[in-house]
Amino acid sequence: MSSLRSLVLAVTAVAVLLLSGCGTTEAPAGAQTADGGGEKITVTDARGKQVTLDGPATRTVGLEWNAVEHLASLGVEPVGVSDVEGYNAWVKAQPLNGSVKDVGVRGEPSMDSIASLRPDLIVATNDLPAGAIKQLEQLAPVLVLRPADASDAIGQMRENLQLVAKATGTEEEAQNLLADFDAKLSEGRKALAQAGLTGDRFYFGDGFVEGGQVSIRPFAKGSLVSDVTERLGLVNAWPGKGDPSYGLDETDVEGLTRLKNVDHFIYYHNDKAGGPDPFTDGLGANAVWSSLPFVESDDVHRLPDGIWMFGGPSSMMQYIDAVVAELT
Repeated sequence: MSSLRSLVLAVTAVAVLLLSGCGTTEAPAGAQTADGGGEKITVTDARGKQVTLDGPATRTVGLEWNAVEHLASLGVEPVGVSDVEGYNAWVKAQPLNGSVKDVGVRGEPSMDSIASLRPDLIVATNDLPAGAIKQLEQLAPVLVLRPADASDAIGQMRENLQLVAKATGTEEEAQNLLADFDAKLSEGRKALAQAGLTGDRFYFGDGFVEGGQVSIRPFAKGSLVSDVTERLGLVNAWPGKGDPSYGLDETDVEGLTRLKNVDHFIYYHNDKAGGPDPFTDGLGANAVWSSLPFVESDDVHRLPDGIWMFGGPSSMMQYIDAVVAELT
């Protein structure tokens, strides 16, 4: 018994020496853990909810196009996107590669498709019903963004980009992108000033042709496009008030007679995804449209296809280049 006890004590002593030589057995703060995870990241989303991740998200799913643009612009290619074909038609600033999987239409994501991708983060907006978000949380952490805020459209865009950046470990990329956006604003404002356009009054909107009827959607003060254009030194001439999130209003061709002293009527459309052009096709033979002063003076400007007017800094920089080129 004494010899056995001596052997146990000797083995124990050797083990203690080995452990002391290796230092502490506790992992240092922030170090990668044995299960392969990294330092945890906690982000507070638009719901005021804390979303905790095991580390920077790399396998992401985007369920609204502005969220998808944020991911792509930060160098985080999503593994899944709602309506990939529609995104590629409308959002040319940040195209997706061919490996991205479609996970259903916006507003109605396919839970099975998302589950099969094994995402570590789903980025959605609060336009999605709460019940759908709750289902998604059974699959992966969900970061919910407020897609727009007419009280501070540019500020909301910046906040959303920074939330996505924190969740994906790309905060430096976000900082650089926002700096590029600010520089583009300054550059555009200077170009319009040199062309003598500062203070000009503009209208911006789009429209739809349905059943032979034309519906027109003005982008009122508070919309992202309006705020960006006013930062360029122009003044929004639309007298109506938009909704509290997107700053969008509704009217018809007779409603356009409310526009007074408009220097530039600007609109966007997408032939591939948006049907007939509401103005040249839908109103080309309309007497009210033809009599509007900006139509008579040929100051109607259609911007190039594929600029997402509800997007992030990349789309807004694309918009700035397009509107400056068109007006100058």
